[in-house]
Amino acid sequence: MNHNQNQNQNQQSSEGSRHDDDAALTEFLASLMDYTPTIPDELVEHYLAKSGFQCPDVRLIRLVAVATQKFVSEVATDALQQCKARQASVVKDKRDKQQKDKRLILTMEDLSRALREYGVNVKHQEYFADSPSTGLDPASREE
Repeated sequence: MNHNQNQNQNQQSSEGSRHDDDAALTEFLASLMDYTPTIPDELVEHYLAKSGFQCPDVRLIRLVAVATQKFVSEVATDALQQCKARQASVVKDKRDKQQKDKRLILTMEDLSRALREYGVNVKHQEYFADSPSTGLDPASREE
């Protein structure tokens, strides 16, 4: 009999927690109506439609915008950490010069490494500035 009481209490506790979760979700979704995300609703709707998803509920559109904003923020933070780590590994003789110029320069390599942590592999074409022959006299370049 004691076992049945414990089972009944666990079931009631589970239902109470589910009710709290539902209430919190309802409140969160209602708060999205008053929130203006950084990523415009029209842009989110465009990419959702492009992927075959149609949704008339603006709350869901804004939920996707908030999730996207969070993802972009995390990737940017990780890319910044990659940039700082890369610039900290500069050899000592160049470090004195770096002390004068404390600007951080985010590269495509930093961004690619950060995105790789999230399962996104970025392949970018080599640009003229990325070419090993950059800065050489045009007559001396092998083409």
